[in-house]
Amino acid sequence: MHTFITSAALVASASVAFAAPAQLVGRSTFQVKQIAAGKVYRPGPVAMMQTYNKYAKVGAVAPSVVSNAAAALQSGSVAANPEQYDESYLCPVQVGGQTLNLDFDTGSADLWVFSTLTPASESTGHAKYNPKTSGKAKSGYTWNISYGDNSGASGTVYADKVVVGGVTATSQAVEAATSVSTQFMQDTDNDGLLGLAFSTINTVQPQQQTTFFDTVKGTLAKKLFTVDLKAGTAGTYDFGYIDNSKYSGTITYVPVKTTNGFWEFTAGAATANNRSLGSVGDAIADTGTTLMYLPTAVTSAYYAQISGSTNSADAGGYIFPCDADVPDFHIAIGGKSFTVPGEYINFTPADNSGEQCFGGIQPNTGIGFTILGDVFLKAMFVVFDQTTSAPRLGFAAQ
Repeated sequence: MHTFITSAALVASASVAFAAPAQLVGRSTFQVKQIAAGKVYRPGPVAMMQTYNKYAKVGAVAPSVVSNAAAALQSGSVAANPEQYDESYLCPVQVGGQTLNLDFDTGSADLWVFSTLTPASESTGHAKYNPKTSGKAKSGYTWNISYGDNSGASGTVYADKVVVGGVTATSQAVEAATSVSTQFMQDTDNDGLLGLAFSTINTVQPQQQTTFFDTVKGTLAKKLFTVDLKAGTAGTYDFGYIDNSKYSGTITYVPVKTTNGFWEFTAGAATANNRSLGSVGDAIADTGTTLMYLPTAVTSAYYAQISGSTNSADAGGYIFPCDADVPDFHIAIGGKSFTVPGEYINFTPADNSGEQCFGGIQPNTGIGFTILGDVFLKAMFVVFDQTTSAPRLGFAAQ
C-alpha cells in the first residue's frame, strides 16, 4: 500500500545516530523501478483520516464529519467498491538478502519491514525479513508508529545490509515489525516502508536512526533523488542523477524548510478555469499521501467550478457527479504555474451507485498546512535535492 497507509510519527530529537557509510556497488547513480501493485480499495474519508492521524503530532485534528464518515466506512460498508486508482507505488529492495517490496514515502523517515518476528497471523502473504540470518540487534532499541484509521506497526531494530538499485548500505537501521495492524495485514503487496523525509523525524528510541538516503547520499554522484510517479502505471525513483528525458521544459527550484522534518516549501496562488482560487501557502511534498489537502478557501473556490459538487457530511468531504466536467488545477511554485489534470481529481466513487465521486482535493482543516500528495505528484517530475548548502525541491512538467 503506498498512498493511504501513510506514516510519519513526528518525533523531534537533538541526536541522530548515523549508520555506517554506504558502499557504492559499480556506479554512483542508480534507479529503482516501482511496481504496479494490486488494488486494495480505500474510500475517500478513510484516506483523509489516515492523513489527519499522520500529522496529529503537529496538531492536526480531523473534523467530526470526516472521522464519523471514516468510522462508518471502516466497518466495511463500502468494501465492495472495486474502483481502481493509483494508490500504490512499490519498489524492490534487498534487506539482509531478502527482496521486499517497499513503499517509498517522502513524508516519513523510518525503514520498517514485515519480519519473521511478526506473528504468522499478522503476516500471511507478505515477504518477510529474517534478522537472524544477517542482522545485528541494536539492543534496547524499539520503534512504534501510529497510522491513520488506528493502524500502525511496532517492533525492534537491527543493523543490516540494504541494497536499493545497486547501492549498498552495509549497516542500515532496519526496523523489524513484531506487530502490525489489520490494514497492513490486508495489503499483502506491501512488505513495509522506506522513509525519505529528514532523519530528524525517525521514530526509533532511544536514539533516532538515519534514513537510507541519508546513509548513502555521500556516495552518490549527486546528493539528490527524483520522483517520477505515473498515472495508471509504474514510475521510477532515480538516485544520484537527473534523467533529462523524464521532464519537459526547465526545473523550477524552491527552498525547503526542514524544521518539521518534511520536504516543506511555500507555494503561491492557485487557479482553475482562469479564476483565482487564493493562495496555497506552506506546503509539503509527500509521496506517502494520496490526496491534495489545500486551504479551506482554495478548496471551496475550486469546487465552486464543478456543477453539482458539495461538501458532504455523509461522505466526509467534497463529492461531485462522476460525469461532471472537472477543471484542471493550476498552482504557482517558484513563480511558475504547474497543472494537475482534472481527471486526476476525480478520485474514486463515493457510494455504491457510482454516480457520486470523491474529490482528490480536500480541505486541510485541522492540519495547519497544505499537503501535496500523489494526486499532485503524479503530474510532476520532482527533484529532492541536497546538493546545495540548504535542501531544495525542484519541479518540472513530465
